[in-house]
Amino acid sequence: MERIGAVLIDIDGVLTVSWKPLPGTVAAMERLREAGIPLALVTNTTSRTRASIARKLVGEGFPVSADDILTAPAVTAAHLRKHHPGARCLLINTGDIRDDLTGVTLVDEDEEESADGGAPDVVVLGGAGDAFTYAALNRAFRHVQRGARLVAMHRSMYWRTAAGLDLDTGAFLLGLERAARVEAEITGKPAGSFFATALAHLGATAPHALMVGDDIESDVLAAQRAGLTGVLVRTGKYLPETHRAADGTPDHVIDSFADLPALLERPGT
Repeated sequence: MERIGAVLIDIDGVLTVSWKPLPGTVAAMERLREAGIPLALVTNTTSRTRASIARKLVGEGFPVSADDILTAPAVTAAHLRKHHPGARCLLINTGDIRDDLTGVTLVDEDEEESADGGAPDVVVLGGAGDAFTYAALNRAFRHVQRGARLVAMHRSMYWRTAAGLDLDTGAFLLGLERAARVEAEITGKPAGSFFATALAHLGATAPHALMVGDDIESDVLAAQRAGLTGVLVRTGKYLPETHRAADGTPDHVIDSFADLPALLERPGT
């Protein structure tokens, strides 16, 4: 394991499903900690803040802290501060993530057309859920038509819950982009900048880092395009047919995150 400079780990579907640990994942992370491997939990989860995620995972036994977690909302905040400084942003998201959107000016629905500020400059799509109503999406469509920039935290089409697969932001984003004839700025996975931010956070380089995920496109192949080693797990949203139809081949495929320490101990890994 000493040759591994960093491990990036997706949370939902890899460590947990509906925030409950998958078998063997806590013990596997403890082994990585014992080996002294720098790690970051990188997630497109948009329903919780970094602090809230850390509290939940610690409560389930994972040896992590908020500093170990990099979320799409946190990266989105940095993107907005850099590329749209001072912009009035309309956020459509299920879950309260305002604490992770530091330095971002958010406008509420009743403030969108206020006399002092005017319409939003940027429409930001977070995670799908009850907030993704027809009225909300149509409102976003109209603002984008009028010239607002469209920023999305990710393109994930679905995620795994205890009840099965649920639709995610990407399913709605595709329709919005096509209807408004624009292309969204993507800030979370699979954006290369997301992986670069995570590596910089750990002081690691791509050739000596691994990304472990259950989404072959957004987690694994995207990481490989960024120069990391990709490890696909057969848990969470993994589907054999999606694996077969993918545009590339993962560097490694394992049954579960519980098998990662053994993979890292193989000669030549």
